[in-house]
Amino acid sequence: MNTNRMNGESDIAFFFRNVLMASAAAMTGEIATIPLDTAKVRLQIQTTAPGETPRYSGIFGTMGKVAAEEGPFALWGGLAPGLQRQFVFAGLRIGLYVPIRDVITGPLAPGQNPTLLQKILAGMTTGALGISVANPTDVVKIRMQAQGRLPVDQRPYTNSMDCYRKIAAVNGVSGLWVGVVPNIMRNSIINASELASYDQFKQIATQTLGMNADATMTHIFCAFSAGFVAVCCGSPVDVLKTRLMNATPGQPTGLVSIVGHMLAKEGPLAFYKGFQANFLRLGSWNVVMFLTLEKIKLYFDNKSKNQ
Repeated sequence: MNTNRMNGESDIAFFFRNVLMASAAAMTGEIATIPLDTAKVRLQIQTTAPGETPRYSGIFGTMGKVAAEEGPFALWGGLAPGLQRQFVFAGLRIGLYVPIRDVITGPLAPGQNPTLLQKILAGMTTGALGISVANPTDVVKIRMQAQGRLPVDQRPYTNSMDCYRKIAAVNGVSGLWVGVVPNIMRNSIINASELASYDQFKQIATQTLGMNADATMTHIFCAFSAGFVAVCCGSPVDVLKTRLMNATPGQPTGLVSIVGHMLAKEGPLAFYKGFQANFLRLGSWNVVMFLTLEKIKLYFDNKSKNQ
């Protein structure tokens, strides 16, 4: 997962090119897969009493119900803050991964690879850094996706900008950073799982299995595998983050109280609610994002060679 410098490229230009390439790839992935994310959020926030039939069931059943009740465009609810989130968050967490990994490893001998631990440390660092800046976009995205359950005249927010304003007006600017602690936990874990495993899978695919580093099938295999690892590691904190950011008056609002409430009322499997949706979403997102990113990198690599 290396990024080659173009001839004569300065450190600043190299930094911004990494960030912008990552932002463009992540925004492409967001547009392609946000219906799966909307279904995932609906599954994660629904609570069902014993013996009660859940309103939403299964990823595709949820998508069908949302489209039937609210119209197909409801599946793209939260797209605007989602794109805002990917531009800021993915640009930092993915764009800075290689530079920070290289700082952690220091100079490597020819043919020497970073260790898996060094890759994990780089992923956790950039994940925590990125979401610390981008947390408001996450809060707004989840609020916009969740309000789609309500009739249009009862929805509290008209658009993403209105949502930012109202949250800040009611809860102060700090309200936009609600859930930032589990969000840092979630995104540092998922980012490390996702980027370090993609990096590691690609190293294994090319150096052990003899796969072509620039081949589309190599990227798909590595991206889907990385998505599965990320979801297995990150689902519990992902559910907690969603519950915290969508908490309403009368519901538990603190991290400890939400964990206790979920264990008592829903059982430990509640922390893996929406797992299938989460995997389909993250696996698909990874494929689109990494494919796009690899093609962009290949374009600049070829351009550099022809200079």
